[in-house]
Amino acid sequence: METALIGSFISAMATVLGAVPLLFVRRLSEKWKDVLIAFTAGIMISASTFGLMPQAIEESGIIALTIGLLLGIVTLDLLEKNISHLHVEDDAAVTHFDSQSLLVIIALFIHNIPEGLSTGFSYASQNEGLGPMVAISIGAQNMPEGLVLAVFLLNSQVSKLKSFLIVTLTGLMEVISAAAGFFAASYIQPLVGYGLAFAAGAMMFIVYKELIPESHGHGFERSSTYSFIVGLLVMVYISCIFE
Repeated sequence: METALIGSFISAMATVLGAVPLLFVRRLSEKWKDVLIAFTAGIMISASTFGLMPQAIEESGIIALTIGLLLGIVTLDLLEKNISHLHVEDDAAVTHFDSQSLLVIIALFIHNIPEGLSTGFSYASQNEGLGPMVAISIGAQNMPEGLVLAVFLLNSQVSKLKSFLIVTLTGLMEVISAAAGFFAASYIQPLVGYGLAFAAGAMMFIVYKELIPESHGHGFERSSTYSFIVGLLVMVYISCIFE
C-alpha cells in the first residue's frame, strides 16, 4: 500500500511539474505543446498495449479485458460529454475567474479520478513492475495537463501562487482515488483484471480523443508523429527496466 501511495503521489505531482515553466514564461509555442502532447500519447499507448492489457488477460482472462476496456472507454466518454474540460487550444479563452472557471477546476478533479484508479489497480496486480510503469505514464500525461491548467488560471487573473496551489490540489485527487482503487482490488482480487482493462480503456480514450487530435491541429504533424514514436519506445525501455 505504501508503494502504491508513493507512486501515485509522484504521478500526481507531475501535474505540478508541468506548471513549473510558467514561472519563467507565460506561454509555450504551439510546436512544443504538440511535441510534448504527442510524446505523452506514445507513452500512454505503450503502457496500455504492452503493460495493462496483457496483464489484464493474465489476471482475469479475455472476457474481463473486453468488459473492463469498454467500461473504461464509456466512462471517459460520458465524462467528456457531460463535464467541461480544458483543451490545449483553449488556454487563452477566459480572461477572468468566474463560475465557469470554477466548473473547469471541479471537472479536472473528477477527470483525475479514473487516472488515480488506474494507478491503484496497477499496483494491486501480480506484476510488481506494472505499478511504476503506469504511474510514469499517467505522470507524463499529467505534465501537459498541469501546464494547460496553470495557463488557464493565469489568464483568468489568478496569481501564480494560487495557480500552483490549485494545480497541486487537482493532482492530489489522483492519490485519493489510487488508494481507493488499490484497496478495492486488494480485497476483491477478481477486480484486478477488470481494473487494469478499465485503466487501459481510459488511457486509450484520452490518447485518441484528446492527445492525438490536439497534437495534430497546428501544422506540426510530422514532429508530433516522431515524438509519439519516441514516447512509445521510451515506455518500452522503461517496462523492460521494471520487469
